[in-house]
Amino acid sequence: MILPTKYLNIDRSLLNLGAEVMTLLGREKPVSKLWEEFQKTRQGKAIVTYEWFVLTLDLLFCLGYVDYKSGKIVRRAT
Repeated sequence: MILPTKYLNIDRSLLNLGAEVMTLLGREKPVSKLWEEFQKTRQGKAIVTYEWFVLTLDLLFCLGYVDYKSGKIVRRAT
């Protein structure tokens, strides 16, 4: 689920999706706006549901890459 396997395509692994989300987080964004932008970048790739997108945000939060402040997803300073 986190890493690609022979049963899970790299386009659907949470680690790969997390990298795609991080490229969209130049500045803080509400989850709905981030979801819209994420869907636009996924044109022609494997379908990702909203639930899978939320799991990706959960992973990024657990790894310490993003925070949730004032209703927006914020990229953490490293």
